[in-house]
Amino acid sequence: MRSLYRIAAGLTAAALIVSGVHAIQRVSRAGRYLYTADGNRFYIKGVAYQQQGAVVADTSNPFLEPSTYIDSLANGTDCQRDLPYLQQLGVNTIRAYSVDSSLNHDTCMQLFSNAGIYAIIDLSLPVNGSINRDSPAWTTNLLDLYLETVNTFSKYDNVLAYNVGNEVVTAANETGAATFVKAAARDVKAYLNSIQSSALVGYAAIDGDASWIVPLANYLSCDPSGSNSGATAIDLYGLNNYEWCGDSTFEASYAGTEGNFAGYNVPAYFSEFGCITAGTPRPWTEVGAIFSSEMSPEWSGGIAFSYFPASSVQGQFGMVNISSDGSTVTTGQDFDNLQAQYAQASPPNSPSESSAGSTSYPSCPQQNSTFVASTTLPPTPNLSACTCLENNLGCQFTPTTSNYTSILGSLLDYACSLLGQSGGSCNDISANGTSGTYGLVSECDPTVMLSYVMSEYYGATSNNPQSCSFGGNGTVNSNAKSAPTSAASSCLATATGTFVPTLPSGVASTTPTGAGSSSGSGSGKSSGSAPIAAFDARVFFGVGVLVVTSMVSGFMTLA
Repeated sequence: MRSLYRIAAGLTAAALIVSGVHAIQRVSRAGRYLYTADGNRFYIKGVAYQQQGAVVADTSNPFLEPSTYIDSLANGTDCQRDLPYLQQLGVNTIRAYSVDSSLNHDTCMQLFSNAGIYAIIDLSLPVNGSINRDSPAWTTNLLDLYLETVNTFSKYDNVLAYNVGNEVVTAANETGAATFVKAAARDVKAYLNSIQSSALVGYAAIDGDASWIVPLANYLSCDPSGSNSGATAIDLYGLNNYEWCGDSTFEASYAGTEGNFAGYNVPAYFSEFGCITAGTPRPWTEVGAIFSSEMSPEWSGGIAFSYFPASSVQGQFGMVNISSDGSTVTTGQDFDNLQAQYAQASPPNSPSESSAGSTSYPSCPQQNSTFVASTTLPPTPNLSACTCLENNLGCQFTPTTSNYTSILGSLLDYACSLLGQSGGSCNDISANGTSGTYGLVSECDPTVMLSYVMSEYYGATSNNPQSCSFGGNGTVNSNAKSAPTSAASSCLATATGTFVPTLPSGVASTTPTGAGSSSGSGSGKSSGSAPIAAFDARVFFGVGVLVVTSMVSGFMTLA
């Protein structure tokens, strides 16, 4: 019977692909809640859907973050294989942590759309594709990477939201990084509005002490200008929460969190849940609480972690196992328990959309000892201005290896040290989210930053050609006509504010089909386009230690 079921399920999935039926409802935001087009309140009943990449356990990787990733939405055969099981679970949303914008996602996204399943897409990538909590910045390469992904997925009608960050801030002393997350939300929202996409912009936060978690949430959804504008605010707040372990109770596990977020101004959900410290299989009894009348005033569902097996410092997650040839799915008791709990979930269909009101954006929390983020945000990264600067620098970074990520950080440290010994400083490339001060070159790709510092040192040594060598990784630019600071002032003088970002020239834009949600309010490539090597490799490989991974994500968040 199970074999017959698999055959029938496979035929059903295939029929969904070829049918071309797009019956998924539009989801919109009203006040701090989500609603489908028929006026019913929408709750995220989801599962994390991402195969885990390579994980190296060492002291420098306390969260067991992956160093590689597998784009689970780019393999139509796998999505077709998994769809019957996602339908058995009764999910209406999947969360994908890492996607490759150069690949084709048509089969998976259409398959899920036809099955009524939305997608929450994280824009960051492991290692070099996210805001670094230790040395945060919002730079041209990251903006381009984010826009690249948005552009690729904008044609799909079931994108519920894009996350601009996942657990970038993990402690009170890292809250200064929130200014860069907020700037990313601002610029991605502006781009979405410019292409008439109504997808939400979200952030997924690690859980922690309320003294900084609550102000962080309020900061990300606040209006620094005091004009009740949502231009810099996230639309959807996610909390990766693993407080409920085993057969707990609302009072023991969620009452405090519920109280902390009482009256929160934008829709909120549990972007990960599913504690394993009480042992496995997990009973998933938290589902009954998350979708209850006690929690529905503040929360709009959650994402269970994880469909695929995944390792963490706490142990093994996962509801299914995939055969070695990738053809067969075997479900476990975790799967069966979640299926039963999701089937019983019946959250209240209130408040009505007409009485939900409009979203308000309060003033931002004040800085204090446990929350240090400034309300002065970094500017929108300006690629043309940074390119102008790069072309006019006297000493240019010309790495001797294509894998220059491995040397970029050490070269920057070395160049800054030499510049300091010569009486200069690296202030122009620095960014400080606590003081709200951003160096003139801090918005540029780190390779441009390095060229700038190398050029400063080159000039400090009276343009001695040997001072531009840096082990053969620097080349004198004979076309440079002015000092680095003059070139920066000339090229970047007007690049200190905000504007609506656009795709770089030569990148084809896709046409949105009315993405799966709406809200108040670089580079991209359409699905099936050229491989990554066809565009600026610095988007992925030129970021170096300045923009190393902050994508703790579900891989793994538990410390």
